[in-house]
Amino acid sequence: MTRSNDVLLVHGGTPLEGEIRVRGAKNLVPKAMVAALLGSAPSRLRNVPDIRDVRVVRGLLQLHGVTVRPGDESGELVLDPTHVESANVADIDAHAGSSRIPILFCGPLLHRLGHAFIPGLGGCDIGGRPIDFHFDVLRQFGATIEKRADGQYLEAPHRLRGTKIRLPYPSVGSTEQVLLTAVLAEGVTELSNAAVEPEIEDLICVLQKMGAIISMDTDRTIRITGVDQLGGYNHRALPDRLEAASWASAALATEGGIYVRGARQREMMTFLNTYRKVGGAFDIGDEGIRFWHPGGKLNAIALETDVHPGFQTDWQQPLVVALTQASGLSIVHETVYESRLGFTSALNQMGAHIQLYRECLGGSACRFGQRNFLHSAVVSGPTKLQGSDLVIPDLRGGFSYLIAALAAQGTSRVHGIDLINRGYENFMEKLVELGAKVELPGGGNAV
Repeated sequence: MTRSNDVLLVHGGTPLEGEIRVRGAKNLVPKAMVAALLGSAPSRLRNVPDIRDVRVVRGLLQLHGVTVRPGDESGELVLDPTHVESANVADIDAHAGSSRIPILFCGPLLHRLGHAFIPGLGGCDIGGRPIDFHFDVLRQFGATIEKRADGQYLEAPHRLRGTKIRLPYPSVGSTEQVLLTAVLAEGVTELSNAAVEPEIEDLICVLQKMGAIISMDTDRTIRITGVDQLGGYNHRALPDRLEAASWASAALATEGGIYVRGARQREMMTFLNTYRKVGGAFDIGDEGIRFWHPGGKLNAIALETDVHPGFQTDWQQPLVVALTQASGLSIVHETVYESRLGFTSALNQMGAHIQLYRECLGGSACRFGQRNFLHSAVVSGPTKLQGSDLVIPDLRGGFSYLIAALAAQGTSRVHGIDLINRGYENFMEKLVELGAKVELPGGGNAV
């Protein structure tokens, strides 16, 4: 049963106007917090957002004896791993049930304690993200793994050893696993077909500050030379380009204008090109980027998601809402997560015209083409959206539902909004600041 404070009433039809700030990237900050486990001295992480994934990792670190306290400035954490210890299995399970991040604790804990426990993992239901590959990688480093009823028990009776690994797909999570394990392993690790997202580069910067030796080649190969000891780091996390793009899409879909303080051009170049092709306008400044709908018609486009430097899959769902307001037929080919287009059924319920296909409708074939997944979409627009009852399916899909509700005529009831807290800091406060008409059931402002 949905809790009343997990439901938001959204009165649509009002353009979003104003300024919000994005802080450190959800896809970097929790991983940088895990990296602090590897150090023999305290670390300082700045620009940390107040999101649920950060709170989950903070709790897990504290369970393992890491002291985590606020720093001198807002959004700063000081992490002291001097007294790392084993944690109670039940406590780990209670903290980790809604997140996949605990899998990344394996390497650091094996180095520090010689053993680790990983419970069953949660996360967004947007397609297969198997954890078996993580365990296969850890076995190659020399870990032993025993599957039990309550989770996976890992041991490293000897120092982990460097190895050669080729990823079947440039997975971000798998690349992070290798980096966090290889830096203290004996010898050299060579990782081929690695993910090279900006958040991966920022994690490498964190590890290098700690004393790691890591090189990145232009062919997606990362080489890590293991060292005997790592220290702490002092690092400011790169801004969340995925959240910034979500607010940009909200500005476009509601015919408004939003200044996203903290957004940076470098990590968003691919998105900015597509935003301009659709008909959105933006102005890049030193402190952020302003996004707005310049008036007139939006343009239908052909869009294909891909790993970096391609169009990020997390940008796709919010932008699809804006594409329902574009003139003509837009084609969207999702190549990263096979189930990510499932959220469109709710948009059709609101009045959109979106048809899903099993065929690859992009410029090239992908790994889902012969596997019976509805991973391509044709969006016919423009269509008027009407308020509806919506149940949030996942993080980005959830924010997309909020955008659709804000762009629609009438009132929508959006259920499961707590899921958005995983990756969007103070999103309800930001909505109110932008002039959105939102409230909790029974009356009262959402904040």
